[in-house]
Amino acid sequence: MPLVRDCRFTAIDFESAGAARGMTDSPVQIGLACWSMENGHGDSFVSYLHTDQPVLWSARKVHGIGPEQLADAPSLLSLWPELKRRMAGAAVVAHGKGTEKRFLRAFPGHGFRPWIDTLLVARAAWPDLADHSLGALCVAHGLDEKVRSLVEGKSWHDALFDAVASLVLLEHVVATHSLGEYPVESLMQPDTSAWHQLKRS
Repeated sequence: MPLVRDCRFTAIDFESAGAARGMTDSPVQIGLACWSMENGHGDSFVSYLHTDQPVLWSARKVHGIGPEQLADAPSLLSLWPELKRRMAGAAVVAHGKGTEKRFLRAFPGHGFRPWIDTLLVARAAWPDLADHSLGALCVAHGLDEKVRSLVEGKSWHDALFDAVASLVLLEHVVATHSLGEYPVESLMQPDTSAWHQLKRS
């Protein structure tokens, strides 16, 4: 495993159509962004995604995406070359990685790894915080303005905005806990025992 300071991190975020009872969910937007200690933030990508499913009202209320944005959107499968270029060889980052890993099953055997979940990293870094959602963490640590400067004109629940936010949060954890000389593996399996203990109490 490389050291954190030598690694390229690519964050991914999906917004979804929402799952009606008995239906599977479908992605309607994807955002990717990169960060490394050496080169900083950059190489971002965002796209709406074609779906055959209707966007539920509850989902649209969160992210504001409707049929008008999706009319001529590409399919997720058609974006494979773009995803492969950006994610291959990088440590993949997501906040609550379950949704992102599930939607990437569209590419069996894609081999994207290692995965770093900034939700778990944040719980290990700041176990006493009451709210470990991405937005709450960025506000609590004064990071939201930096995210807005990197993704102008967007806000929370835009796929690119949330992907960049997870990298800004990761950058902050690495800096405040002096993790640059640690192996990337330390971010893959953070010690969340203190958070679990506080939850139980």
